[in-house]
Amino acid sequence: MRLAELSERSGVSTATIKYYLREGLLQPGRRVTATQAEYGEDHLRRLRLVRALIQIGKVPVAVAREVIGAAEDASQDHHLRLGAATRALPHDPGPAEDDEAATTARRSVDALLEQLGWHGMHDEPSPALATLVASVAALGRLGYPCDTAHLLPYGRLAAELAVTDLDLVEEQPTADGQIEAAVALTVLYEPVLLSLRRLAHIQESARRFVGP
Repeated sequence: MRLAELSERSGVSTATIKYYLREGLLQPGRRVTATQAEYGEDHLRRLRLVRALIQIGKVPVAVAREVIGAAEDASQDHHLRLGAATRALPHDPGPAEDDEAATTARRSVDALLEQLGWHGMHDEPSPALATLVASVAALGRLGYPCDTAHLLPYGRLAAELAVTDLDLVEEQPTADGQIEAAVALTVLYEPVLLSLRRLAHIQESARRFVGP
């Protein structure tokens, strides 16, 4: 296909595609004349991955280039390739305070991971782990319950959600499609989860506290 058709099928403007080509995010097309090139389905799949990272995930271009390199490294197993994509998504670890609350939070989180059977998390550090520790520490500083026993129900629910999420990812027929879906679904489903949680709070509050 020519550039215009690639733009139409991908939903990415021709100017943006040219920018991705210049930045090395998209592999060059096959030259047919001095000024024209042809593009194939591989270019379309790559564009969808780039769009998932940059437009949906808000990942900087330089980071997206590194992620694509890691995600397309056939020497890595699929788990590592998926992880390279999702770890690049923006995280807010919060202030790195080293106080009693942070120490207690790390102990609670480590105990939580042990009870959930989530081993090896420290061997493959994730920004999500740092965010979790910072969030639990913030709860502790404000005096809210956040020990392992209180965190465990949330961890169990997260484990169930992970099965649902990965089922959706595996519906994609190609490895590239699964990597794209891992990024897009992580970003797009997080507001869905937050909204459902708040709606559930409304429903449960009404059940508990609204009179006859």
